[in-house]
Parts: sequence; C-alpha cells; structure tokens
Amino acid sequence: MSTIDIQAVKNYLLQLQDRICAELVAVDGNEFFEDAWKREGGGGGRTRVLENGNVIEKGGVNFSHVFGDKLPPSATAARPELAGRSFQAMGVSLVIHPKNPYAPTSHANVRFFVAEKEGAEPVWWFGGGYDLTPYYGFEEDVVHWHQTAKNACVPFGEDIYPRFKKWCDEYFYLKHRDEARGVGGLFFDDFSEGSFDNAFAFMQAVGDSYVDAYLPILNKRKDTEYGERERDFQLYRRGRYVEFNLVFDRGTLFGLQSGGRTESILMSLPSEVRWRYNWHPEAGTPEEKLYTDFLPHRDWV
Repeated sequence: MSTIDIQAVKNYLLQLQDRICAELVAVDGNEFFEDAWKREGGGGGRTRVLENGNVIEKGGVNFSHVFGDKLPPSATAARPELAGRSFQAMGVSLVIHPKNPYAPTSHANVRFFVAEKEGAEPVWWFGGGYDLTPYYGFEEDVVHWHQTAKNACVPFGEDIYPRFKKWCDEYFYLKHRDEARGVGGLFFDDFSEGSFDNAFAFMQAVGDSYVDAYLPILNKRKDTEYGERERDFQLYRRGRYVEFNLVFDRGTLFGLQSGGRTESILMSLPSEVRWRYNWHPEAGTPEEKLYTDFLPHRDWV
C-alpha cells in the first residue's frame, strides 16, 4: 500500500473551491456568500452560495471534512466489510443552476474517504465526477463537455473515460421515470488504482477540468433571449433534478445519514421548480428534441 497524505488532499480541495468560485464570480459579477460550519460529531466545512445573481440563479460550491467513529449505511452498502470502522470524508461538491434556460445546470464533485480500524491498514478511495443537465440541447456543447472529460482521463489509461462515462450514464438515471437526468459526463467511486499518488492525480485532473468543461458553455448561452415558454420548461425539468437528488443521490444520503449539515447538503436544490401531471412535450418541438436526441445514452466523442 502506498503512503496516503490526507493533508495534501485537504489543501487541494480548499484551493479548488477557491479557484472555482473565483471563475464563477468573474462570469456572474456577484460574490458567493460563505457560511462556515462545524459538525457536532466531528469536522465541518465552508458552504458558499450565490443566489439571484446576474447569470446564476442558484449556485453552491461546498467544501466539507467530516469524521466519525462509524461509517453510515450509505458508505458501507457496497463495502459491508468496512462496517464499524471510523472514517474521514472530505470533498468539494458544487451545483450551478443558471437563470437562462438555454444554459445547462452542471454538477461536480470530488471526494476522498479513509476508513480505519485499530490493528488494520487504513482503506482509502477517491470518488467524484461531473455531469451536465441541459434543458435545450446543443450538440456542440455536449461534445465539448465530453471531449474535455475524455482529455482529463487519457493520461491515466485509455479505458478510464469509457468506463467512467458509462458509470455516469448508469448512475444519473431516474429509474422510476426510465429517463436520464442529463447528458452525463464522468462518475467514479472506490477509486484507488495504481497508487495513492496516481489516484490522487486522477481526482485532481477531474477537479481541475470542470471549469474548462463548463464555463465555455455557460458563457456561450447565458445571454440567449428566452421567453415564458422556455422558462416554464426549465422549471419543469428541474423537477427531475430534485427527484434524483432526494431519491437516489449517494452524496445526499451519506450527508444526511452521517449527521451532516442539512442546509449545505440540500443547497443543490434549485430555488424554483415546477411539477405537472402527466405532461409531455409536443411533437417536433425543441422541448421534445431534448428527450429524443439528448437524454438517450450515446457516445458523444
């Protein structure tokens, strides 16, 4: 086993939060509000939220570092042999909901876990990724998103992007709707391949490439003219985002089960959202095109 450096991971994550916030402030023109917090069971974090900005309707970029005597059920469901171990978990998680319906929502997360037990080697892994949720699809945007993700993966092996692209497609899927949440990207978990240095470098490559993947799309679409029809569809589709986060998302479940800070965990939810009963888009419309051309899984690069 290679030597792990928890402090190096924490330093990187704090710097990543700073860099991403600075890039988004440059686009929006408004600052994030920071809310530092402590967790009763151990640890804490700093939540940064931007609401009602010029470009961003609701955005959050969170850092957290929590620890405890026992891993919660969501963390041991796939690794029952770790039940009863103490843990440390740290990460940066962000969600950006733009005002403009032509600008997609984006989500990114990078994280590190260590599970320890007296008399045994610590078990550690990295996880994370990013995914894109457009309301109106543009093929050039989705190709750029996936090409950037692929470029970040290539130095770590030709199999990395197709593996984690497929995992993302399967993970961000609303089973009760038989429908993808968006157009995917990358998702990985329990990653400790090669060595600590290799796995840490991969996590950094994913974290560092997020702004390269998202900001060109946001800048291109943020000023597109739109009307009530587009806004109404955006709010309707945001309902899918809420459903996924509350029903399936492992990060949300881990945060709540581990006694995390509820306001920070649920900052990913949009400020405004609508549900309709049994609504379907009209044939031949741009709204229908999202369902027919973009949500079905496909190879974009």
